[in-house]
Order: sequence, then structure tokens, then C-alpha cells
Amino acid sequence: MSQGDKSAYTDKQKRKAQHIEDSYEEKGVSHEEAEKRAWATVNKQDGGGNKSGSGRKNSKSK
Repeated sequence: MSQGDKSAYTDKQKRKAQHIEDSYEEKGVSHEEAEKRAWATVNKQDGGGNKSGSGRKNSKSK
């Protein structure tokens, strides 16, 4: 992986990023750009490389 330490990501997040990256490459996007887009998508959907599942999201009622 070209940027950053991916050790904080779960195996599921890594598989998701690889699948997204492969999909972009099939559409003609370069490997480097596909990788960046894939990890950006995983970060947006999952909130980054959090391993713990409980209490990850903040409640909206404050």
C-alpha cells in the first residue's frame, strides 16, 4: 500500500478496499488513483481504521 499504515484496519475493511480498487481498475483508472479512491471510500463508509465495533458512532442527542 502506498500511503499510510493500514494495520489499524480490519480484515473486512481491507477486503472491501481491495474489491473497490479492483473495480476502479477494471474501469480504466490507474492503480495508484484506484487505491486512493478505494481507501477514501472505506474511510467515509466506516469512519476510518477503527478495530472496535462497540461505541464507534457518536449519538446525535446531546
